[in-house]
Amino acid sequence: MKISVIGCGYLGAVHAATLASMGHTVVGIDVDPAKVDHLARGTAPFFEPGLDELLSDGRTTGRLTFSTDFADAADARVHFLCVGTPQSKTSDGADLSYLVSATRTLLPHLGRGAAVVGKSTVPVGTVDMLGKMLARRPDVLLGWNPEFLRQGTAVKDTLVPDRLVYGVAGGKESAFARGSGIARGVTAVLDAVYEPLLCAGIPRLVCNFATAELIKSASNAYLATKVSFINAMSELCDASGADVSELSEAMGLDPRIGNRYLHAGLGFGGGCLPKDIRSLKTQASSLGVGAVSDWMGLVDSINTGQRSRTVHLARDLCDGHLAGRTVTVLGAAFKPDTDDIRDSPALDVALQLAAAGAHVTVTDPKAINNAWMRYPQLRFESAPGRALEGAELVLLLTEWDQYRTMSPALVGQLVRRRTVLDARNVLDAAAWEAEGWTVRGLGTNARPVAAPVSTSSTSGSQTR
Repeated sequence: MKISVIGCGYLGAVHAATLASMGHTVVGIDVDPAKVDHLARGTAPFFEPGLDELLSDGRTTGRLTFSTDFADAADARVHFLCVGTPQSKTSDGADLSYLVSATRTLLPHLGRGAAVVGKSTVPVGTVDMLGKMLARRPDVLLGWNPEFLRQGTAVKDTLVPDRLVYGVAGGKESAFARGSGIARGVTAVLDAVYEPLLCAGIPRLVCNFATAELIKSASNAYLATKVSFINAMSELCDASGADVSELSEAMGLDPRIGNRYLHAGLGFGGGCLPKDIRSLKTQASSLGVGAVSDWMGLVDSINTGQRSRTVHLARDLCDGHLAGRTVTVLGAAFKPDTDDIRDSPALDVALQLAAAGAHVTVTDPKAINNAWMRYPQLRFESAPGRALEGAELVLLLTEWDQYRTMSPALVGQLVRRRTVLDARNVLDAAAWEAEGWTVRGLGTNARPVAAPVSTSSTSGSQTR
């Protein structure tokens, strides 16, 4: 099948490459000539494990090409909309301008009977809006097929997904009704696109547009809630003398809860979770569902609060004064196995430390160039050894494997003061302490607390 992928950022590039690996002929369309040139050479303009191999293979077989000209997509049977829907610069809602522009530009190039299928994360009502734009083309099919990629495992998530979701007009009942119809046509086309995955037993769910639009945001909101919940508990653990690592381990053994996304630390960032929960908050508020709006606001507040809390702990470890201190930050990317620095908790903390007067050096295996171009006021060092030299405080803020497995003895020979703030709670604290390090985590430093004051009373103990 000839397929076009409109928008070749993170989602689009991965989707295009994986579709080509399934045997389809794919053209990726993007308005950025530099990005198109990069991808056409068989390499991604960002770091994602396994993607370069797929791009190179698609280029070699001729099944994958890239272009800036929408006319090159004219003979495609299916057009996947994969453009970005970032947070608006003026509100917490999603900016749909790129999606609208891409659809409008694609419209004159749609062949008879073509299918336009969105994959971008969008607020409820977006598909209806696009449907109005396509109203003059009743022969064109419209569907929504939300993505569930995780950066660092995006290739695997696409080739071996947990589920496939099709949003169609009228939902499941229309898709499987007797006779022909738009919903039935979209389902059939997507079944053909994903035939290898369906044959491998990947579950397929068919629903209406509103459900398909909500699924990604709802999933991210639930995951964000688990992260913020355990982070709130980590603060309670610090206040009470409990250990959040032991607490989360015990909670995770309950099959109703599970241990995934129940790891306390600095919190989440990136281009998806933060903007998706804010978009959901805005949608809920506009629909009059105050409980969801308030809930998402609290989740967001707890998450961003972890960053300030980390800075406060760093100040405590520097005897109450950050000014003039030499500090090394391990990590710039928002998570390991990516070079994405969007809404990076690590860089947010680094900026706050620098604003407090600390001499901050940031290192990262993949994200140094991106971070340096975005934050030239910080000092960056690609070699972790050089970054650690003379440090009075080390902060582990992105849990790359090379940081988790560092030798405390060797690192101790580089720093001026053996003090580490493990804001991801991933180091073997006992091993580091055995080498003379002071180790501080978030919610893992149990200490005695005063006995609670009883709220009960008896008439015999009262005086009048």
